[in-house]
Amino acid sequence: MDREKLFKKLSIESDAKMVLVVLDGLGGLPVKGRTELETAVTPHLDWLAAESELGQTLSIGYGITPGSGPAHLALFGYDPLRYDIGRGILEALGVGVQVGPHDLAVRGNFASLKEGLVVDRRAGRISSEQNRKIIEYLTPRIRSIEDVAVSLYAGEEHRFVLVLTGAGLSADLSDADPEAVPQPIRYAEAKNDGATKTARVVNAFIDRLNAELKDFFPANTCLLRGYATLPVIPSLSEMFGLRSAAIAVYPMYRGLAQLVGMEVLPCGRTIEEQVAALKENFSRFDFFFMHVKKTDSYGEDGLFEKKVAVVEEFDTWLPAILELTPAVLAITGDHSTPTRMKAHSWHPNPFLLKAQFQRIAAPPLAASAVPKFGESSCVRGVWGTFPAMEILPLMMANAGRFKKYGA
Repeated sequence: MDREKLFKKLSIESDAKMVLVVLDGLGGLPVKGRTELETAVTPHLDWLAAESELGQTLSIGYGITPGSGPAHLALFGYDPLRYDIGRGILEALGVGVQVGPHDLAVRGNFASLKEGLVVDRRAGRISSEQNRKIIEYLTPRIRSIEDVAVSLYAGEEHRFVLVLTGAGLSADLSDADPEAVPQPIRYAEAKNDGATKTARVVNAFIDRLNAELKDFFPANTCLLRGYATLPVIPSLSEMFGLRSAAIAVYPMYRGLAQLVGMEVLPCGRTIEEQVAALKENFSRFDFFFMHVKKTDSYGEDGLFEKKVAVVEEFDTWLPAILELTPAVLAITGDHSTPTRMKAHSWHPNPFLLKAQFQRIAAPPLAASAVPKFGESSCVRGVWGTFPAMEILPLMMANAGRFKKYGA
């Protein structure tokens, strides 16, 4: 029996509420002796750490740096090595695109091209409003390539979605992304004969876009990756019997939530507004996924103090979450994004679990003895280091939503 069938067999109904808060890219590396999380002034997280069980998780495995898609699939209980889902489909769903059987969705970044070299992979993180204006400009100018229809959709900041519609399209392409700067433009390459046409169309799109945007610096080229068609994946309702909801701002995470059967709740852009959405809908669902993005964005940009500030901002709103008294609250990251590296990394993710069935019943600590919620505390936590895809089963067990297996 595989894990999905096991979960379905063991899942039972319960009134217990579960909340998973994901501070994207939470983990870091020390700068002047402390990580971003350890530097942040977080009295509420520190108090909660003393009342909770700590540990650290691996998104994929030792030494493997995860993308956001597989990292979040793991957080939702799916084996990320079994479900290899291209990011393009997640971005497309997240911006509200209805993807059909003849569609190929691609995640795009506007980027900066100077003297033949890509010098900024995110075009200076242009505003979402500027993004929309560029997409409005491009749409009537690139409608088709060969016999393939081209559709463009604005995302957040520098991100956009390209959807190609036509017969015989394939996702078996290499990324058209140099993944470093300064580097020449990289074109897509077919991984097999069946993807030759698609590679030709994708590369023709890049050339057309470059020609149209030659005067739009810093957003005068694009990087394409995450080619994907619509996958088949069981929902959280099918696997765990959960009514689940997502509170996320960025399209990719809303798209992933939809893919696994979550209802995406309307919310504003701030942490305060996300917490308000949680409060407003708390009676309607069993499981909530709340996603905070800027910890990752500032990690990728190497902005240590700004990443610290996002953690501190979340800490101010933690009491409002605790007032809802969820039966199980987990706080973690999908992956680490150390500002020292300016990128996702393979380092473990700090993890906190506050639940009604604690492994260790410890008395409350004096304020002076409260441990800091950070990497140094989590590495010594009772959970040790474990796979991220076991987080949701742990939450289910602590919520009393699993029955006994076997006689």
